[in-house]
Formats: sequence, structure tokens, C-alpha cells
Amino acid sequence: MNASSPLHLNKLPQLGELFAHLNSGKHLNRLSEPRLWAELEREWDAYDLLFTGLGYCLKVDGRGFAWFHHEDASSGVSKTTRQLALLFMLIFEYQADVGLQLGRFTEWLVDGALLSALVEKNRMLLEAEGLADSEQLLALLKTAGNYGFALAEGPAWRLLPAVFRYLDRFEELAREVDTPDDLTMECGDSSPHGL
Repeated sequence: MNASSPLHLNKLPQLGELFAHLNSGKHLNRLSEPRLWAELEREWDAYDLLFTGLGYCLKVDGRGFAWFHHEDASSGVSKTTRQLALLFMLIFEYQADVGLQLGRFTEWLVDGALLSALVEKNRMLLEAEGLADSEQLLALLKTAGNYGFALAEGPAWRLLPAVFRYLDRFEELAREVDTPDDLTMECGDSSPHGL
């Protein structure tokens, strides 16, 4: 479809549901919303044209998730966003410590035992963020579910592909820490920091 083609909304039977889902701030995940995902893939050109024309920026990640991107969203990090980032970071750190591959997080189950272990290992950090126990982490996972980052599976939760947004950022930050650019030489020093 090119920009001069007419847009036939009758070709988009899931438009209302898809727009409501994305406009509520949720991520669309291939794993948890396969019907809407198939519709988006099938009619990508039409949805892209329509949403762009309405002033929305639809981002699609090939790993299986989509969202409406807002440029000004990064200007103020909400408490919920900060808490989700902390929870995901602690889950990734814990799972890496037990030898699990981070890129396969959609295969992990986040259950009560894992949440208890996170609280035990990171009590002071979690308390500083107002997350003092497993029940508060469980409530935060429910919030993650509301935004399309997690899906309840019985008493446990499964992280959805949208969590790649956090993992990508964590890995980017880790690379920045591993390659510090603050090595400076003082006048007369023969090595960085006078070593």
C-alpha cells in the first residue's frame, strides 16, 4: 500500500480492539495476543499508515512485541516504571547467577519461590523502593501484566517478549560500564589516573 492509496477501514476488523490495547499503554505480544498480532502482521501497511496519520508512532520489534512509542515518555520516569525496571533487573541478575541464558527469559516461570529469593537477596534495595515483601512484588507483576510485560500462568508469571525493551537497556548500560570513557591523564602523568 502506498501513501496515495485509499485506506479501507473494513480491511481492519480488529482496529478498535488493537487501538484500544495499544493506546492504553499496553504492549502487544505475539505470545499473549496471537489473534491481534496476526491481524497486525497481515495488515501492517494499513495500520502503519493509519496510526502515523493519526500522529501515533507504532514500533514493532521482530522478537514479537509492539507498542505506541512516545518521545516525551522518557522525560519523566514514573514510580511504576522505575519499580518494574528494578524487578526485571533483579530477576535477570538472579537468573544469570544460576546460569540461565537471559535471552530465553520467556521460558522462565516467576513464582513465589523466586520472588522470596529476590526479597531475601535484595531486601534493602527493595525496601528503599517500597517493595518490602513478596506480596508487593506479586502486585507489581500484576501491574506488569496490565502493560503487556507478563502473563499469569496459575500461581506463577511468565515474562513476555516486551521485556526485551528492559533487557536491551540493561545490556546497553552494562556495556557502558565495561568500557568506561572517563580515563583521563593529568598533566605530567605517564598513565591514566597516575597509576
